[in-house]
Amino acid sequence: MSFTVTKILEMELAQLNSHLADILDHKVKLSKLDYSSEEYDEIEEGLHNLEDEFIEKYGDYLEDALHEVHDEFCPDTDVLLPTAYLPRFALVSNGSFDAKYDDGVYVEVDDYPGKETKLVLLPDPVRIVLNIDQNTREVVWEAN
Repeated sequence: MSFTVTKILEMELAQLNSHLADILDHKVKLSKLDYSSEEYDEIEEGLHNLEDEFIEKYGDYLEDALHEVHDEFCPDTDVLLPTAYLPRFALVSNGSFDAKYDDGVYVEVDDYPGKETKLVLLPDPVRIVLNIDQNTREVVWEAN
């Protein structure tokens, strides 16, 4: 792969990461507001616009990644839109995003029978995490 192509891919990946982080920043802001807050509707509308742009620009790429993950780990579970895999309430620690172990899209994983396994999409780096239980999680895909 040429240097130019590599740089373009790195720039696109940085933009994907930034866009994903912006969406989660909006979710964090919303989680701290009451519905009656004057800012709530404006931030919520901004969030929906960001999510729409995100799907338009990165949806195909992320859906391909999700299909790979589903095929390998949870073939009996349908693939949803990438935004469905975003955490409801993103956790931010030292500038890095994370999610609670019980957040994400429920998937049936044969390797973990009886567990409430969930997939979640996170930035820094852009990755899909399989939340297995309170103490166990696994990065099952990372953008590159």
